[in-house]
Formats: sequence, C-alpha cells, structure tokens
Amino acid sequence: MSENIVQDLLKFVGEDPSRGGLQETPKRVLKAWKEWTSGYGQDPADVLKVFEDGAENCNTLVFEGPIPFFSHCEHHLAPFFGDAFIAYLPDQKIVGLSKLARVTDIYAKRLQVQERLTNQIADALHDNLKPKAVGVCLRARHFCMESRGIKKSGVYTTTTALRGEMLESNLRAEFLQSVDREYAAKK
Repeated sequence: MSENIVQDLLKFVGEDPSRGGLQETPKRVLKAWKEWTSGYGQDPADVLKVFEDGAENCNTLVFEGPIPFFSHCEHHLAPFFGDAFIAYLPDQKIVGLSKLARVTDIYAKRLQVQERLTNQIADALHDNLKPKAVGVCLRARHFCMESRGIKKSGVYTTTTALRGEMLESNLRAEFLQSVDREYAAKK
C-alpha cells in the first residue's frame, strides 16, 4: 500500500513508475522518510541522563553550537535545515554534551515548524535537566520558501526560546552574544 502512494506521486508529476530508474524509487522513498521522521519513536527523557558529579561550583552558562539539524516542515513536507545553539545554567546537575545534539535530532526528525521545534528542545532540557536557565536559538533555511511561492533563497529564520533565569537581561544578552559569535565564526 505505501509504495502505491509513491507510485501515484510519480504518476502525478508526469513520470512512469515502471521506468528502469524509478522501479526501486518507492522503496527508497519510504526508507528515507522512515529515517527523516525517526524522532517520533524516541523520548528525549531517555537520552537526557544527568550527572551530579562535575556539576559542583558550575555557575556559568554551558553553551553548545552550532549544532547542525535537518527537518521537514509540516505544511509542505519540504526540508528545512540550519543550526541550533543551546545554553543552560546548571543547578547541581549537568548533562553529557552529546545529549544536546541528540535532543535536537529527536525533535527535528518529526514533521515540524521551526517555532515549535525551538520550544520543544528548550522544554525538554528545562523539564528533564531542571537547570536554572535554558536558552535555545535556531537559525534555519526553509525550502518551502526558497524553492516555491516567494522563491527567496538564502533567507534565514531565527527563533529563540528562553526558560528560567535566561529571561533575565544579563543571561539573555550573554547567550545571544554567544550565538552571534559562533554563528559569525561559522561563516
């Protein structure tokens, strides 16, 4: 049944699904979409193992980024991709640094809008790590905007989510300055 959907799509765009180069396409497309949406089968709480050892006297922001991510918009199923920048202020617990990228991937590998994705990452860290502060900033390009409709390529959309003490102006400024510095260094 699922392969028939891809075959129907190929017919819709004017192709012949029985053509040699397209015969295996339905299987490949389904396999790709399974990978691109693998975040539905994962719970961020499962990867956010926290440690108390090493967290003592940790009273400054832990900042990570750019973390590349790739997702698909739920409106057109078109790709969007970019970088995540994440910071948190520990409260007697720290998390393995790779876990910040893993949480980003879990939510990015679902049909998304960038605003929700940003908030989901921030909420997962805030709820599971229980830090004093969390900041998440995503900068992404959207193919739904670049390849159709208005057709403006190279435009970045930036979204932020701040939790806890990150809402205070000094931490917010430190976080956003770190994002700008790392983003500029990447270019």
